[in-house]
Amino acid sequence: MKIDGTTTIYGIIGWPVKHSLSPLFQSRFLKQHDINAVYLPFAVAPDLLYQAMEGLWALGVQGFNVTVPHKESVFQMVEADADARLIGAVNTVRRGDSGWLGTNTDWFGFKSVIDGLKVDVSAQQVVLFGAGGTSRAVLHALAQLNPAQVHICNRNPDRLARLITSARSSYPDLNCVPVSWQQDAVNAACADSCLLINTTSIGLQPEQDFPFTLSGQGAAIDAVYKPDGQTAFTVAASQAGCLCVDGLPMLIAQGAAAFAWWHGCHHPDSSEALRYMQLYLGRKIKPLPGWEQTT
Repeated sequence: MKIDGTTTIYGIIGWPVKHSLSPLFQSRFLKQHDINAVYLPFAVAPDLLYQAMEGLWALGVQGFNVTVPHKESVFQMVEADADARLIGAVNTVRRGDSGWLGTNTDWFGFKSVIDGLKVDVSAQQVVLFGAGGTSRAVLHALAQLNPAQVHICNRNPDRLARLITSARSSYPDLNCVPVSWQQDAVNAACADSCLLINTTSIGLQPEQDFPFTLSGQGAAIDAVYKPDGQTAFTVAASQAGCLCVDGLPMLIAQGAAAFAWWHGCHHPDSSEALRYMQLYLGRKIKPLPGWEQTT
């Protein structure tokens, strides 16, 4: 790679961010498209977010991804598009003529994983754990897939109530129902579900177990990813007999959408990127059937 005076800068902001896999596949996308740019991780503490946004602009950074815990805060600092406004969170930002522009590609990444798993949620039951920014992106995707019901379970009842109210306002045809943070309520919600989804942070800490025994039929998707692919949620869901994926495919698919938005090009090949990252992480190669058919 040659860095010169015309090399542009992209990156990702988060706290922490050193664990992020985005620089690996984003750098690969840049090389595949012969774009003279670099993609760098920027660790930004929450109390320095405003200064960081000003500094990135002053340094001529062309675009960046946003990860925990900044997605909802950055939303307030950019000109957000229609998808991001409905979701209320931003995960991708690019330079505009007079300020930052924001979008949210998390919903596309999630929908791409459902397509890759070839799961049909139309008129089916779905269970969602979590009520943060990622859960809002998941609901944005589910609103286009017409499930019969989305059972939403979260530790904080007030946060859960706010999410339910927001979802019912934004997506009146999406039937969202609250589920209390208790095993019997989770059992009832999971009983006839075709898809279980985790958007909580549970599993990010070492040796942290998922707090519920899960059941259900079909598939389970965790927004959390681990190098070995075994998260607290996927371990619990696999014990229930579900087909499980951690957050790696979703991460790659949302990153491919972000790349296309930045550079005005077709989406990079997520299937090839998934194989590349699985090899890098030392995982067994497990392609998503739906992705293989589209490449």
